[in-house]
Amino acid sequence: MPPAEVAAAPSPAALFDAINGFQRTAAIKTAIELDVFSHIAAGADTPAALAGVCHASARGLRILVDSLAVLGLLHKDGAQYRLTPDSAVFLDRRSPAYLGSIAEFLTSTVNLDAFAKLTAAVRQGGTALAGEPAMQPDSPVWTNFARSMAALQRPAAHALAELLLPKPGGRCKVLDIAAGHGLFGIAMAQRNPEAEVYALDWPQVLSVARENAAAAGVTDRMHWIPGSAFEADLGADYDWVLLPNFLHHFDAATCEGLLRRVRAALAPEGETAVLEFVVEDNRLQPPQSALFSLIMLATTPAGDAYTYAELDAMLRAAGFSETELHPLPPGFQRVVIATP
Repeated sequence: MPPAEVAAAPSPAALFDAINGFQRTAAIKTAIELDVFSHIAAGADTPAALAGVCHASARGLRILVDSLAVLGLLHKDGAQYRLTPDSAVFLDRRSPAYLGSIAEFLTSTVNLDAFAKLTAAVRQGGTALAGEPAMQPDSPVWTNFARSMAALQRPAAHALAELLLPKPGGRCKVLDIAAGHGLFGIAMAQRNPEAEVYALDWPQVLSVARENAAAAGVTDRMHWIPGSAFEADLGADYDWVLLPNFLHHFDAATCEGLLRRVRAALAPEGETAVLEFVVEDNRLQPPQSALFSLIMLATTPAGDAYTYAELDAMLRAAGFSETELHPLPPGFQRVVIATP
């Protein structure tokens, strides 16, 4: 008979790593601020060489890059360092897929403060941030988000446009709600040269979307709706209404109210695309989406990461008759397409 399996002895390693997670965040943020990954890619592959171009101490850089190697973001060969495939794509500033900008928003003061007060948020069932500043119309949080997180969303924006417009061409009217950086609507305009896109967000946030539209060469087909998604005149007869990363900020009843407004703004054959961190029914998978609910607990009064069943129920309550769930590679987010 085969020997009985021996259960692994309990270990504090996972607990130690989790509690020290803030140290890993600080190491990556510092490396981005010093542009360590870009300098290594350019040939400064030792602590001494990095010291000159990063304007920092050789000792400090030796300890930092060793830590990054332990974290799997660098390879170490003797005294030299090189990028991993992931850091080469996402952390070398010269890469078209560079994502270093996301650290500015994800490690912002408001986010760190929200998690410093997580115990209070758990006790009361929603953010413990005084006055919920992120929800205020004039909050700089969303301008920071629009500038910092755009690079992360660009692949999803193009994947969504390709899914919704598999055969580009023909007149198309699109509403992009909570447009932020504007990339989802902009991708629709790039995909279809006859698309007219209406982007809705707070006025100061739309300034970022305007910049991105100009860079993409689609300004002449972009229209701007400054204001609240719950109060502004949305317009009518849209072929597509986009709701990228917005419903998770609110409870189900609030989402249903917004979706009724969306339903009323659609053309008879129009459809709605809801991009979200959709979790499985057990709320444990995919892990990035499952953990996103913790971010909503810490930073919003009642937001959550929803299951497909929950989103389907909201959409049907708002007057939609059919929904479909689609993956959106290369990321882990998914999109629910709803028809009246």
